[in-house]
Amino acid sequence: MKNETITRAGTRLSERREKREAEAWDNLIKDLNPEEGETPMPASVEEALNGQFKLKDLIKQAFSLKGDTADYDVISSRLDAGGRVSGMNLSILFFAILIASIGLNTNSTAVIIGAMLISPLMGTIQLMGLGIATVNAQKFKKAIVGFLFQVTTAILTSTLYFLISPVKEATSEILGRTAPSVFDILIATFGGLAGIIALTRKDSTSNVIPGVAIATALMPPLCTCGFSIAGGHWTMLGGAFLLFIINTMFIMVATVTILMILRMPESANATPELRHRLQGGLIRNAIIVLVITILLTALAVWQNDGFTSSKILEMSTLIYE
Repeated sequence: MKNETITRAGTRLSERREKREAEAWDNLIKDLNPEEGETPMPASVEEALNGQFKLKDLIKQAFSLKGDTADYDVISSRLDAGGRVSGMNLSILFFAILIASIGLNTNSTAVIIGAMLISPLMGTIQLMGLGIATVNAQKFKKAIVGFLFQVTTAILTSTLYFLISPVKEATSEILGRTAPSVFDILIATFGGLAGIIALTRKDSTSNVIPGVAIATALMPPLCTCGFSIAGGHWTMLGGAFLLFIINTMFIMVATVTILMILRMPESANATPELRHRLQGGLIRNAIIVLVITILLTALAVWQNDGFTSSKILEMSTLIYE
């Protein structure tokens, strides 16, 4: 009986492996035999340079994302693991909150960077993006509930820390996260693109993810919200929370964009109405955040007769005072 069970399990495993190999072979055949009217891809850069292919084919070959893309199941499992709000991720969340709060309080850039690197917030944002791209309402709802829990926990914990802390002064690290601009949208978008592209490769071990975590700061703005609540600085609270919303929204937009380009399979329960609600809602919310940020940036330029990083910090200091 035991031997029969082992045999059946081995057979099922073999069938799955053969199915995956067949799918991979079909995809390869499609790449090598393009549809009618479609220009075949150059086999190498040298071929394109020898004049056999046009410049656009060379560019397409150079920037193609399909060559080393991981299996869809692998991508999905990576995003599911990164967006899990329990166990190790939950423990690390608390450590990241405290490290970021201490770094902001002591004006230590190195400590804040450490908190950015270990924060699990980006994984949850990318999981929400997966739910939207695959039109999976259940996955999206689960991810957004976990994300709201993380955000609430971060704000409450950092508020408690700053209430207890004897240092009540707003450091430059805190003030620098209270005046978001259009540049933050660009950073979040490009960082989000880099992050999801790295995560969808066959070899996901790269230095891209840590770089994205540093560039698109998520935990420091939330802890700045905690500082603002603890001190009753409501204008600073608005600026810090807007920065967090900008980073969240445009990392999610970047994630959805790349997953749709890679043609991640949609959920079995996907419908046109659900697709419109999820993807249309993301576009609408992103436009709202974009318009608000552009208006605030234009106001800052008009009030300060120019726009430099030193003036952002100066403006934040004036607001705080």
